[in-house]
Amino acid sequence: MKILYFAWVRERIGIETEEIDLPEAVRTVADLATFLGTRGEGYAHAFENPRIVRAALDRRHARPDAPLGAAREVAFFPPMTGG
Repeated sequence: MKILYFAWVRERIGIETEEIDLPEAVRTVADLATFLGTRGEGYAHAFENPRIVRAALDRRHARPDAPLGAAREVAFFPPMTGG
């Protein structure tokens, strides 16, 4: 699965994108965030408070309980504000 990181999520992890083979147990956006948080210090820092990290599946906003299903791409980013 292709994973994209934006803004401070990318800065904390240190990369913009990566391809990952996910374990079978990773089935939802929340599962993925938890899994990524175990991959090292930068990931742990980025996902230390998963409630504030937003996600999109194939460029559509997704809730933490959304199943990954057949998605080809997941993006993680901070909450956005408009102005």
